[in-house]
Amino acid sequence: MIKSPLRRQRVLSFHKPRKALQRRRPAWRQALDWLLVALLFTFCALLVVRLDRIATVTSEGRATVHDGDTITVGGQRLRLRGMDAFEIGQQCRRGADTYDCGRAARRALDELIARRGVTCAVSGRDRYGRGLAECTVGGISLNAALVEAGWAVAYGGFDAQEAAARKAGRGAWAGTFERPDRWRATHGGMAEPRHDVLMTVLSWLRRLFGWNEGE
Repeated sequence: MIKSPLRRQRVLSFHKPRKALQRRRPAWRQALDWLLVALLFTFCALLVVRLDRIATVTSEGRATVHDGDTITVGGQRLRLRGMDAFEIGQQCRRGADTYDCGRAARRALDELIARRGVTCAVSGRDRYGRGLAECTVGGISLNAALVEAGWAVAYGGFDAQEAAARKAGRGAWAGTFERPDRWRATHGGMAEPRHDVLMTVLSWLRRLFGWNEGE
């Protein structure tokens, strides 16, 4: 008798796979999670309070002009934001002659104001503790007008006005000059960051956490 070959039969299993055991988080991890949540809510509350305190301040009144980008309005010393005027004592050249373009910038700003009332929106401070401001007279921006007149250069804003002044040869653009920030760097002046988005964020953070911006 011929034996038939053995057939292997698959054994079917009807048992369900065991579920992976769920591990409970340690008590200290749960406590840490709750602590982080509490810190987050505390930070948000602090943020709301500080944002309320650092809102833009408006300063109005007659202005005292100190130089091409610094004035005092309502007893507050302000630095015109987004532009950089020539420094008092800085020499610029026109043809074969040199002249004090810092004094020319101060005179131009004084003539723009013309003893009229000035309105300034102040937000943030520079390294000297001056309020950074956008100022207007009769609806005209002093910041933009001085750059467009060629007695200040763009410094985080007003690039279009600088390009127009350069093309028309207005103010100091009628000759040659060293940009004010470079002139300060070679004459013992303190370096000042450009008034761009990064500086605005840093200034906002300093005010938010009460850091001293004049340092």
